[in-house]
Amino acid sequence: MTKNKEVDALLSRHDELTHTNECKVESHVQRRRGEWFINTLMIEGYEVPFRYKRKQQYRSLQGAKVNLTYYPTSETVAGMKLEVMNVIRIKRS
Repeated sequence: MTKNKEVDALLSRHDELTHTNECKVESHVQRRRGEWFINTLMIEGYEVPFRYKRKQQYRSLQGAKVNLTYYPTSETVAGMKLEVMNVIRIKRS
């Protein structure tokens, strides 16, 4: 169990959520889409992208260790279905 009450509350309310601690970020890309910045992380040991949105550009997390709360989803790109992790909460470790 995590020590953070906020994370524990989220996990108890939503069965599909997963929480991981101290994941190393291999790659961090920020793209502007309309008024949002779409952030895509590649995490060491995972082959799927982790995505989240921000209103402002965020500092680079490449090489940093982060705590993530996320859920799996899929999206279709060029007719192919790809698995993507949507990040609900991200904090530097």
